[in-house]
This record gives sequence, structure tokens and C-alpha cells, in this order.
Amino acid sequence: MGRSRGGPVTVRAPGKINVFFRVGALQHDGYHDVASLYQAVSLFEEVTAVPADDFSIQFVGPVDASHLPLDESNLAIAAARLLAQRTGYTGGVALTVLKRVPIAGGMGGGSADAAATLVACDELWGTGLGRAGLLPLAAELGADVPFALEGGTAVGTGRGDELSPALAQGDFHWVLALSDSGLSTPVVYRTLDEHRDRHASALGPQPDLVKVETAVLQAVRVGDADSLADAMHNDLQVAALKLAPDLTEILELGESRGALAGIVSGSGPTIAFLVGTPQEAAEVRAVLGRRGFRALIVTGPVPGARVI
Repeated sequence: MGRSRGGPVTVRAPGKINVFFRVGALQHDGYHDVASLYQAVSLFEEVTAVPADDFSIQFVGPVDASHLPLDESNLAIAAARLLAQRTGYTGGVALTVLKRVPIAGGMGGGSADAAATLVACDELWGTGLGRAGLLPLAAELGADVPFALEGGTAVGTGRGDELSPALAQGDFHWVLALSDSGLSTPVVYRTLDEHRDRHASALGPQPDLVKVETAVLQAVRVGDADSLADAMHNDLQVAALKLAPDLTEILELGESRGALAGIVSGSGPTIAFLVGTPQEAAEVRAVLGRRGFRALIVTGPVPGARVI
């Protein structure tokens, strides 16, 4: 199979917020069992794919991506190669990524690029797997890739890649406080493990398996921002704040100036503030801006990777 359908094809895929994130004990395979509630938000990566003889990638847009790898270690290139290999496609693709989601920001930007690439190449090459056929490939690429493909609001268990959609009503309004420096996900997990080892007696036994609590699911089901604010939780937050202590100041600032609640998203350092209305979102963003913090307003949930 070696002919593409021409192109270009552009696909948009969302970044995500971990509204709820519980981390179980470290498993023998080096991964942790997690239970998460993901929400896809209106901060999108756009991947444009055109036919080529080989595989290449370039980055454009407001996020500085100059230090990202351009070879097989890039998740988008890995996604394109995996799809070609599984379908017997013999050509290549040139990818251009319009980058808006922060790098190493805990919002799954690289995973969004991979999901968008799968959809774009499937369309461009006429390989015909469709969303259902692409999902197993997404899970092979990384724990957050299936969710970037699906979007919406979903519960993730296992490594986070075993997804079940969560019913969500209405829109939630978020202000994202962005950081200039990223945090390494493996380092954040390691810091959490060390913290737990030191405080094991105080914490009691760590659960081996963890579940998303009913309060969170109920809050998104009825679209109640106040209830969701009470139920939001991230086990990784203690580690992220230890590695980047200045995040504490941002959290306190947003929560004291109108946000219902703030949370470190995923492994951080992006902080997501849940607010009640678009007007409150504008006010919180203005407060953060006056203190020199970059902030964006987004809404969720939004769909996963889609051709535009």
C-alpha cells in the first residue's frame, strides 16, 4: 500500500486537564496504577500532514518548540511510523505542528500531536482504520494518546489509558496559568514515591488500585462547578509543588481572587483554575496577568482529534 490521497490534511486535537488524579503504588513494570478524570479543553494542537517519501516534522506557533526532538523519539513521528508499519503503507509524511499546548506542562500536548497525526495520516493515506482502529495504536504510543483521540470527559484507569466516557453536562470554565519551565513527568512520579516512602506511617497503606470518586463523576454529570471544585484532587500536586515551589504562590493568588479552586494539571507545572462564569475567568486571568503570569481562558469538554 503506497499511494496517498494527495492532501494536505489538518487535524486538531485538544490538550487536557486532569480534574482528578489518584496514583496507586508503584507496580513491578515500573508504572503506577492511576485513576483519573480527564477533561479535554479548548487549547488545541493542529497537525498538518502532506505526502512525502520519508518522515519529517516541524513546529510552528506561539510555543517555543526549538528543543523538541525531530526524529523517531518524537511521539508524532512514532505515531506516523506505527500506522505505516501496521497498515503496510510504504510512503512517508511531512508533518507541521501548530503548537499551542505548553511543552512538559502536564496537559498532554505531545499526546495530542500523536493522536492528531494518527487521524491525519489515516485520512491522507487512505488506510481506513478510523477512530476505532486507531485506538489500539494510540494506547501503544502512550497513556494519554487514547484520550486525545477521544476527547470529551473520561475516566482513565490502569496506566490511565483504559478509558470509559464520563457523562458531562454543560461547559466548565477554566483559567490556565502557564509556566515558562516544564516539569519531567518521571521526576514528578519519583518525587511522589520518595515523599510517600518518607511519610508512609502517617499516610497509612497506599491503595494498590484506585478509583475515581463518585463526587467528581456526579459533579461533571450535572455540570456543577461548585461541586467539582470541592471534589478536584491530584496526588501528583504535592510532588510538583516540591519541585517548583513558586507554583504555590500562583495557586494561592488565583484561589484568593475569585477562582472556585485551583489544581496542578497532571504532572504540572500548568495550573488549572476552575471558575464559575466567563466573566470570573476574565477577572482571574487579569489578576494573574498583572502579577506577570501568563494565563489563558479555556472551556471544556471539547471533542478529541478531528479533521478540520
